[in-house]
Amino acid sequence: MKKGTKNLVICRSCIGLAVAVIAALLQGCALFSIGGYGPDGQSREDFEQRVEAVFRLQNRMTSEVMMLQEGDGVTDHHETIFQAERLMEKNCSYLNEYVSRDIDGLRKGLLLQRHVEKSVVDCETAAHSVEALLKAR
Repeated sequence: MKKGTKNLVICRSCIGLAVAVIAALLQGCALFSIGGYGPDGQSREDFEQRVEAVFRLQNRMTSEVMMLQEGDGVTDHHETIFQAERLMEKNCSYLNEYVSRDIDGLRKGLLLQRHVEKSVVDCETAAHSVEALLKAR
């Protein structure tokens, strides 16, 4: 080694880890630009409309369940509805966080956007389940 020069020593496992992280990041970027949005590969506009519709549906279901809870006499069917609503709340948590941050003018971040993209179908399915249970009462 020459005097006055510095060598950067990086272990092989560190290089491997760095390559894996970069590859994952590039793959994430490619999914947004090439494959479209959501599980169906929709355009950004179509996906945004779907997400908005799902949010409105689950918000309406939450309101209806709240009105049901205020009524008299909780039946076994009501308990089934309440359980389904809790599952919907869990499945829609990323969507609700995204909307809340958007309303408050806070940064949403790429990771949260990806969580919304991955969870929108489960949220939608859970909201439709609550809707069906409410109609059946």
